[in-house]
Amino acid sequence: MRFPRACTAAALVALAGAAALAQQKATPAPPPPTLTLSVQSIMRGPDLVGYPPTGLRWSGDSRDLFFEWRKPGEKESATYVLSQNTTAPRKLSDDERKLAPPAAGAWDEAHRRVLFVDTGDIVMLDTVARTRQQITRTTVPESSPRWARNETAVTFVSQNNLFIVPLASGSIQQLTDVRPRRRDVHDTDSQAFVRGQEVALLQVTKEAVEQKKLDEDKRKRDALPEFEILEKQSVSQLQLHPSETWVFLSVTERADARTTVVPNYVTETGYTEDIPSRTKAGDNQDGVRLAILNLKTRTSLFADASFAGTRKVNGKDEPRDVRWGQPMVSPDGALVIVVARSDDFKDRWIVALDPETGKTRVVDALHDDAWIREAGGGPAGGGGTGMGWMPDGHGLWFLSERDGWMHLYVVDAAKPDAHARQLTSGPFELASAEISLDRKTFSFVSTEVHPGERHLYEMPIDGGTRTRITTMTGSNTGEISPDGAMIGLIRSSATKPPEVFVMPNKAGAPMQQVTTTPVEEWRAFKWIEPEVITFKARDGVEVYARLFTPEMIGARRDRTRPGVIFVHGAGYAQNAHKYWSTYYREYMFDNLLTSLGYVVLDVDYRGSAGYGRDWRTAIYRHMGGKDLDDIVDGAKYLVQAQRVDPKRIGVWGGSYGGFITLMALFTSPDTFAAGAALRPVTDWAHYNHMYTASILNEPQDDAEAYKKSSPIYFADGLKSALLICHGLVDTNVHAQDSIRLAQRLIELRKTNWELAVFPVENHAFEQETSWADEYTRILKLFDTHLSLAPSSRAAATR
Repeated sequence: MRFPRACTAAALVALAGAAALAQQKATPAPPPPTLTLSVQSIMRGPDLVGYPPTGLRWSGDSRDLFFEWRKPGEKESATYVLSQNTTAPRKLSDDERKLAPPAAGAWDEAHRRVLFVDTGDIVMLDTVARTRQQITRTTVPESSPRWARNETAVTFVSQNNLFIVPLASGSIQQLTDVRPRRRDVHDTDSQAFVRGQEVALLQVTKEAVEQKKLDEDKRKRDALPEFEILEKQSVSQLQLHPSETWVFLSVTERADARTTVVPNYVTETGYTEDIPSRTKAGDNQDGVRLAILNLKTRTSLFADASFAGTRKVNGKDEPRDVRWGQPMVSPDGALVIVVARSDDFKDRWIVALDPETGKTRVVDALHDDAWIREAGGGPAGGGGTGMGWMPDGHGLWFLSERDGWMHLYVVDAAKPDAHARQLTSGPFELASAEISLDRKTFSFVSTEVHPGERHLYEMPIDGGTRTRITTMTGSNTGEISPDGAMIGLIRSSATKPPEVFVMPNKAGAPMQQVTTTPVEEWRAFKWIEPEVITFKARDGVEVYARLFTPEMIGARRDRTRPGVIFVHGAGYAQNAHKYWSTYYREYMFDNLLTSLGYVVLDVDYRGSAGYGRDWRTAIYRHMGGKDLDDIVDGAKYLVQAQRVDPKRIGVWGGSYGGFITLMALFTSPDTFAAGAALRPVTDWAHYNHMYTASILNEPQDDAEAYKKSSPIYFADGLKSALLICHGLVDTNVHAQDSIRLAQRLIELRKTNWELAVFPVENHAFEQETSWADEYTRILKLFDTHLSLAPSSRAAATR
């Protein structure tokens, strides 16, 4: 009997499948490729470990969890979804992606619909109905969509003006007319006399003048409410009050300042091109003022900043400059709250604003003799923000460093004499906080367990017992589903990069891993889990650090060995923790160094994040003071506790870490035998204003702080071998910093240094070849001057 052709084909497919399965069972799977621990191999970076998943967000019905994910070898991120009752994420097509909620948007109160900007147009997505509504489709860019009229309309900004669109009709209405101030034209005395004579003598002229005035009055009645800006002013944000009586405008006043340029030598044209960059510390800075436009009376005014007091300028009392944030309006529109910060970084005010008069009332004030840490800024990521409304609509919750640690506070913003009440306390930090959709609990990410861990907690809305939700060691930040039943998490550990997990919203519930990002070659390698230790600094405080030792990979501890200290960048960052480091290439390099017999110490020096206000501000007016002491004391710890040879200690780091490396070699030359300073700040007067002036004040006012904090003034102290590496198109720390230092070293007749420049690299290197070249040089430096066997060097650089 013959089978029909279709049946035969199906049978053949089935047989082929069965044969393949049998062959698979008979033939064992080949072993995973072996990773070679060498500079060339590990500097492949994202081709090994990929990129951390980002942008966790739930659909309004809690059925789908969306996120962005870029795997090793991929050119760009894609959107993935984990749907209910599935265990594997699915990559969305371009068409499906259009119906996925954005990573950042303005959600409605029910967390069902979301507004966002897509290629310059405003879009609304209903994440339950899975529908998409195009609010605008124009050739000019729109931005800042917000809900209005009890979520039946949308406002947005376009060409410096505010517009509103009722969702039912889709008809766009312009609400404001922001325009340059008209130039006043005044007659000369002669012209004024002749004009007056014409009106007095000729009836036709008199009637024409009267008609012109009537036409102008009619034009003003029919015109949109105007807000005039001066030549150096611009409007960046506009926000409609729920009553539709007022519009709040953020007005930027451009300062007279000189902007630096960065030359770009490798260009498509073959000509050197300039990249506009930034001002330097202490130069004039743009100001930000808050204006209020009354749409009914067509009048405008600026918010009152008298609460900031005065300062002496040339012996006279002048109002202090204040930088305004965006207004936050209570659900019923009765309260308008704004955060303002002094331009000298030492004061922060939360004020209630009367939009009718522009008068302000201080709700909460915070002063720091060093500098204020912004409310909501934290040492780690996590959902939520730093401020919001309590369920009653007049209570305000916010994060503040008032007691020396970033904690949660609440204040009744409607009462003039109210005082903030602290809801969390203790020697730990809150990274962020938010209120649940049912308005009954706070959820936040905190370091309560350990400075080097991040865990998700819940707490009743009025404070009380904190319930720790996550239990696995590492970093755990998450998004709770709208129905409150599940949590989408980004978690990592010291040896495993961030991945997406899901778990029931219940303390201690098991987690299910959703993504696996690194390639098999990387996962198969046994990476070192560093020990988080503390050592005592010279002033008695305990300093946290990560420690890598050869014993961790089975080596015997029977002789002295070389040691290296890594100095993280940014200053206010944290790297001595129990989760995945953003310095992941450096982490792999630590593994390489350890395999070659080095002991590696990674120090969270004074000024690092995660240890409270006093730790953060210990570098005030002297960068390269207590922070450098901690690095030098770390070297002492290596000698005393880890049998490291005091003559064979190296140091390296990038950005702020490069700065500390220079200060170490210049001011403690007998501690370190070699150092590599990558993209270092060499003179703080040449760095950006916001970062530097907050810590050192302004150079023209505090020259001493800048001089004792800048390596270029101490270059004569160089004795040990120094490697400087810098990207030529670095728009953050300019290559000029290293070039000026090079000239200083030449003039000092120093010879034990070298400068390597990377023509196409910005502050954060991107090219694999640049990373490999840089770290080959670093390894050669340590090998040469810390006396590592040449045979080991040859193997490690291949």
